[in-house]
Amino acid sequence: MSVNVNDKIRKLRPARRRRVEARAKELIAEEMTLRELRKARRLTQVRMAKKLGITQDGVSRLEKRTDLLLSTLRKTVQAMGGNLSLVAEFPDRAPVLLSGLAEDEAPGKHVRHKRSVA
Repeated sequence: MSVNVNDKIRKLRPARRRRVEARAKELIAEEMTLRELRKARRLTQVRMAKKLGITQDGVSRLEKRTDLLLSTLRKTVQAMGGNLSLVAEFPDRAPVLLSGLAEDEAPGKHVRHKRSVA
């Protein structure tokens, strides 16, 4: 007999169900496509195109790509008002913030970020 996750969630006490649903929303929000991120930032493709100095069609094509240069991704995130950080994760050590890749800052300048563990 298979188990339906929705049935399991419905059987939880209301407080526990709210915590599970809130955590699910957090996890979903942690991963977005460029298109979803642009929409979450309430930006149109036309507005992004103006900020990036490309056409609206160019933004559409950019959002569909699966392989981007880091410099292109950095510029796109900056056009949305954010900053791009690249983190390498290993099973035997804490995450490492990579520097000097597609950045304006000089290599060797290290910025340490605390990373929360969920």
